[in-house]
Amino acid sequence: MFSNLRNDIPSGLVVFLVALPLCLGVALASGAPLLSGVISGVIGGIVVGTISHSNTSVSGPAAGLVTLVLAALAALGDYRTFLLAVFLSGIIQIGLGFLRAGFIANYIPSNVIQGLLASIGIILILKQIPHAVGFDIDPEEDFIFFQRDGENTFSELLNMNKYFSWGALTISFVSLTLMVTYDKLKWKGLKFIPSPILVIVIGVLLNHGFLLFFPGMYLSEKHLVSIPNIQNWESIFVFPNFSKIVNSNVWYYAFTIAAFATLETLLNLDAVERIDPHKRLASPNRELVAQGIGNSLSGLIGGLPITSVIVRSSVNIYAGAKTKISTIFHGILLGSSVVFLSSSFNLIPLSSLAVILIVTGFKLTNIAVYKSIYKKGFYQFLPFIVTILAIIFTDLLTGVLIGLCVSFIFILKNNYKNPFSVETENLNIGETIRIELPNQVSFLNKASIKDTLWSLPENSKVIVDATDLPPFVGPNLKLVKSS
Repeated sequence: MFSNLRNDIPSGLVVFLVALPLCLGVALASGAPLLSGVISGVIGGIVVGTISHSNTSVSGPAAGLVTLVLAALAALGDYRTFLLAVFLSGIIQIGLGFLRAGFIANYIPSNVIQGLLASIGIILILKQIPHAVGFDIDPEEDFIFFQRDGENTFSELLNMNKYFSWGALTISFVSLTLMVTYDKLKWKGLKFIPSPILVIVIGVLLNHGFLLFFPGMYLSEKHLVSIPNIQNWESIFVFPNFSKIVNSNVWYYAFTIAAFATLETLLNLDAVERIDPHKRLASPNRELVAQGIGNSLSGLIGGLPITSVIVRSSVNIYAGAKTKISTIFHGILLGSSVVFLSSSFNLIPLSSLAVILIVTGFKLTNIAVYKSIYKKGFYQFLPFIVTILAIIFTDLLTGVLIGLCVSFIFILKNNYKNPFSVETENLNIGETIRIELPNQVSFLNKASIKDTLWSLPENSKVIVDATDLPPFVGPNLKLVKSS
């Protein structure tokens, strides 16, 4: 792992710069203490990153669970009881990992996963454009279509002109130009510095120049990264209320958080493996154990639920990360930034971070992906498009579930087609129809088998050859043809 530090350390820094406002944004949107997002980000980076086998996945608080966290806080009444549910959800996930429940990931259709990636790319572009022009009212990690302020993704774009900032636009334009042309630069000395880091540095320098020479373009604190100052160290860590462990609502939300966090983690893990240039695979069962340990620890010390997060993982890959050192280093930076470096990082314009995410979005929703899936046919393309639209107009988990339902309908329709052979033979008993069932026949083919049998002429002689069926299918297969 340590032979790739030249790539992993700069990548970890880029992920940290993106993850910091996102962690704070999730906490703010969830109605939780502001530093709870940073706590879960640190645990997701260091603890989960160390235990996980994934080289590129980055874990932390996820926007997809914001609605669930809000509902849990309202139902459970206080944050300490909610933390108990988070702790128990981690224990449940550890159990799921040891029970090898990660096999669920193998049954998620590839077109749904590709739809997830493409939709995240579109959402990043749409959600970060307001930040790129200085409209920084909503949290950076607000990726849900219907926002808490009554606006939505598209209405927010129409409101940009009310909060337009020439300073933010200038920084965004310069940053975007640099990121687009950076790989074409011939000065090899810059190749060791990822373009996102240069974008951050240039953003800080430009804003300082605005202060000196163009005060009207200077970006104030509300347009910059905002790491809260720690006034009371005892207030950072909050501990769960174990006296509520017999509360049925606690267990309900524990299982609910575990289920949603598990599904989102497995989806993101599969998605990350698809965009990893080295195509490395990680054990989903090991990932569930890692996530469970992370969630248990997060619940114990006051953090939010943790999942693998596709946005941070994508940034990590496109920044050039080679191993999990990048993920671990980003977690170390998250912890140290709050303690030692808040004044320095609070100089970073949000418009600089927005450009990094916009470029990542364009890479995720590459037009080549649409062309590739379109060539595979209507049955592959429609679930892909439905998944994209559903995620854009709802949220990640709801959209994926809708995409899975549509994909499942097409799977059923495909299985309705005859997967078995029907042949006519001349035997000593006369003309006989032989129906040979291959070993992949299942209950999904019941309708097509029944239709085939009902279409046979009256009083036909029929042989149903089920010798290739597995033992658990053959004895239970009942084919009845009434005369």
